[in-house]
Amino acid sequence: MAARAGIGRIIEHLGSTLLDLVAGDAEGPRADSGVGAVVIHDPLDEQPLPPRALVLGVGVRGADDIATLLRDLSAHDGAGLVVRSPVAVDDTVRQVASETGTLVFGLTRGASWNQLAALLRELLGGSGIGDPGSSGATAGGEPETLAGVPAGDLFALANAIGALLDAPVTIEDRSSRLLAFSGRQDEADEPRIETVLGRQVPERYLRRLEQLGVFRRLYASDRPVFTSADDIGHGVTLGRAAVAVRAGDELLGSIWAVLPDELSPDREQALVDAAKLVALHLLRVRAGADVGRRLVADLVATALEGGAGAVEALGRLGLADRPLVVLALGLPDETDGRESHSMARRETERQRVTDALSIHLSALHPGSVVASVGGVAYGILPVSEASEDAEERAVRVASEFLSRTSTGPQAHVGVGRAAPDVSRLARARTDADRALRVLRQGAGQRRVARVSDVQVESLVLQLGDLAAAEGAEPTGPIARLRAYDTEHRSQLTATLSAWLDSAGDVGAAAARVHVHVNTFRYRLRRIAEIGGIDLDDADSRFAAMLQLRLLRD
Repeated sequence: MAARAGIGRIIEHLGSTLLDLVAGDAEGPRADSGVGAVVIHDPLDEQPLPPRALVLGVGVRGADDIATLLRDLSAHDGAGLVVRSPVAVDDTVRQVASETGTLVFGLTRGASWNQLAALLRELLGGSGIGDPGSSGATAGGEPETLAGVPAGDLFALANAIGALLDAPVTIEDRSSRLLAFSGRQDEADEPRIETVLGRQVPERYLRRLEQLGVFRRLYASDRPVFTSADDIGHGVTLGRAAVAVRAGDELLGSIWAVLPDELSPDREQALVDAAKLVALHLLRVRAGADVGRRLVADLVATALEGGAGAVEALGRLGLADRPLVVLALGLPDETDGRESHSMARRETERQRVTDALSIHLSALHPGSVVASVGGVAYGILPVSEASEDAEERAVRVASEFLSRTSTGPQAHVGVGRAAPDVSRLARARTDADRALRVLRQGAGQRRVARVSDVQVESLVLQLGDLAAAEGAEPTGPIARLRAYDTEHRSQLTATLSAWLDSAGDVGAAAARVHVHVNTFRYRLRRIAEIGGIDLDDADSRFAAMLQLRLLRD
């Protein structure tokens, strides 16, 4: 497994545009030991921090608060802290940063925390499980490269193109959303800076480019298109040279360079060649996303099965030696009579829900992993300790997800017992599966449950499985009542079931089956006579209730 990307990569790509190093040594021995995750700090909600976390200190102000947070991070081997500029740095902050090896960055004013978090995760994803680059290794274990650039690393590619053109460069998709950008963006004009900060070309510039016919000319040619600053206006002080990125007839995106004058023939040809290379990388990213998703699913499946391979799988997922909670999310089993269409639709919906759960958990439980295995979306959550509190927190997280996310067909989530180590992970998965099964077959409105919440219902389902496997049929009073109902088209079995479910309350039971109370009492007497059951005996009632429940399930 490749080493995790470090602080140096962040400084290289974001240091001139979004972040300023204000305390700590970027050349120190711990600076490039890797960043484990990007975590948003919440002073009101203590979260488990993964090792080498880069923490976004939203709302953190004052030197004392910064120093306190730095000390907390050092206890978890934190990589760095980002706070909004201007940063209150005093001798204490500098001393703590130096002693702990934790770096402090200032986020430029005007940039949103969401933008920064997304960019950081893209930058750091180059070494993570499921990242396109991670699945493109050579047989010798070295990362695959395209023209000397790591496959799928669009930021490195943008830097290379920027060096060839001697200009700040962006790579954008078909909707003018920013995919990557090179260094030296501070040399560009304000509209370009706004594009980088917003990760999207501002609407007013898009409208102006459309009015000028820039996109029409861009997409109709394989040569670069230059538009002067005077033509664009709206505060643009430098021209734009752009070229479309294609794979055959498919338009993938475009490359944009900021420069004062038109490209020379040599630089124009360099941009044309670069577009071909960008197309290969974009295709590699798209293919790698599917490969990475399959890799994560395989690792999650191996981990949940337990055994010797689970330890290695958890290590590759970054979850080794940590207490874990397993979630199992499932959609209801439905068919619409068009089997192939229904299966395709359900698979699309299942993947959408899986992706949504992954995003939700990554925000609340850094380091969480989600994958679809056997038609169920499993989430593995790292927790601070294997306790009932951890399970209850997982229930709250799952409930919030279902309440805030449009999951199409009603979804359910089962929560397993917290696993203190890998030896209990398979049990935790079984627990989550059992809770999910009860929820999917239950008639109530509950959508999330721990296995301890539905233990009795789960045991009944397991007993039903055993009875079905052995071919067992109802016996005794229940068998006699069912035979009588079949022959005489009566409702004695349903009457007994309603009475037992109502705990012997005749009025409530009569309402369940929509008959008069006197009629219901008459049926109870007939049940005792025909079935030969003593309704005053607790064991007889329990045996009848169990058989009826097995028949119902």
